Amino acid sequence: MPNESVKLGSRSTAPERTERRRYPRYSFTAAVQAVDTVQRSVLNARISDLGRGGCYVDAFSPFPLKTGVKLRITSEKRSFEAHADVVYSKTGMGMGLAFTTVEPEQLNILDRWLAELSGAAPFEPERCRSNGDNHVREPSSDEQCYALIERTISLIRQGSLTDEQGKTLLRNLLCPDPKS
Repeated sequence: MPNESVKLGSRSTAPERTERRRYPRYSFTAAVQAVDTVQRSVLNARISDLGRGGCYVDAFSPFPLKTGVKLRITSEKRSFEAHADVVYSKTGMGMGLAFTTVEPEQLNILDRWLAELSGAAPFEPERCRSNGDNHVREPSSDEQCYALIERTISLIRQGSLTDEQGKTLLRNLLCPDPKS
């Protein structure tokens, strides 16, 4: 039935610090658009990991804890849409989202990505045609910038960079000098 959706989680009234993930997470970089379902605020960012139960969004100004979100994750010309709740939020770093409702056809997209990430299915890069030959698409400068942002955030989390050093690097990546 096309209008049926799959419930992947439930809301709790108290934050659970002992909560353990039911599904493994995989390192995965993709664009995400998250919309606060009440305030209608829009956040465009990148995710850094993905699992069947949720994802982590790298963002300077994440939504507050328990915010309901409708999100669209886009990678390699495929998009995945779901509803989620913010279960972790730290200003300057990002937010953890737990998927709450996913339509069955969207779950197929998510499962395909996860199969590729886990090695259960071969990775199939998008290919473009040029003079009849297949070529793997080269990463764009935006993708390279996002990869640098992701790496910087990872270094902050590991403690290799201080918060201040990381914020300075991220500011330089996201707000290039207009004089240049």
